[in-house]
Amino acid sequence: MRIGLTGFGTSTDQVVRQAERAEADGFGALWYPSAVLGDPLTAMALAARATTAIELGTAVLPSYLCHPVLQANRSAAVAEAAGPGRFTLGVGPSHRPVIEDRYGLSYATPGRHTEEYVQVVAGLLRGERLDFTGAEYRVQADPPAALGGARVPVLVAALGPRLLRVAGAHSAGTILWMGNARATEQHVAPRIRKAAADAGRPEPRIVVGLPVAVHDDVAEARAVAAEQYVVYGQLPNYQRILEHGGVAGPGDAVVVGDEAAVTAQIRALFAAGATDFWAAPFPVGEDRSGSRARTRALLKELAAA
Repeated sequence: MRIGLTGFGTSTDQVVRQAERAEADGFGALWYPSAVLGDPLTAMALAARATTAIELGTAVLPSYLCHPVLQANRSAAVAEAAGPGRFTLGVGPSHRPVIEDRYGLSYATPGRHTEEYVQVVAGLLRGERLDFTGAEYRVQADPPAALGGARVPVLVAALGPRLLRVAGAHSAGTILWMGNARATEQHVAPRIRKAAADAGRPEPRIVVGLPVAVHDDVAEARAVAAEQYVVYGQLPNYQRILEHGGVAGPGDAVVVGDEAAVTAQIRALFAAGATDFWAAPFPVGEDRSGSRARTRALLKELAAA
């Protein structure tokens, strides 16, 4: 099972130390939210120089905040620092409250915007020269010089049918958050695989991200998760993926239970079509450090297996 962790850090040194430890512990990847240091790419490049094998990916960078040509150039620079096959760009349109309310940009056409954005950034990171004309972007650009002969895979935060089609047709796959095994098997995997097959592309990657806690009291763990991740139940994009999963809210989507139960739930994600599991450990109970250690110990064991 290919298992990665959420990347974190309030300083570049902390980002680098986490990457070194995660690689030493046998984890396959670290997935960095855009909130890490306000923009994780520089710290990720330094973490890449301090490690040799672990994949470093973004989960995800908001597309609206960076032109796709600039995004491709920035990504190629990180990929060059990491070496072949170690950097993956995850992008997505974010959410209306973020893009419109916080940044003052229009969120009128997120589907069309993302479809064009992915075509541009993924094409450039495949080493293609683009002459692209769409409703949102008009681009004439050469592939980033830093690529050399390399390629950088792009994953799309695709929760709905349109973006799953876009991800399958134009990218290496999708990276999910709050999509459980049922949502993966019944909603995500069939749509993205069909889109990839229709476009003559390889089998897509499906990176499933969920909070995880190894804890004996399942009700307590779900209550903690419901409070900690409450915002995801308030955003329409996540409400829909939770609905596809047959759950009422984030507290019901998380992976919780004792070691045997958590192992079974993670295995179920892979059986449902996940190619990777992105684990976001969260603490439960008064001994927060002990809770994290117990969860990490199991994830480390599964990653090694």
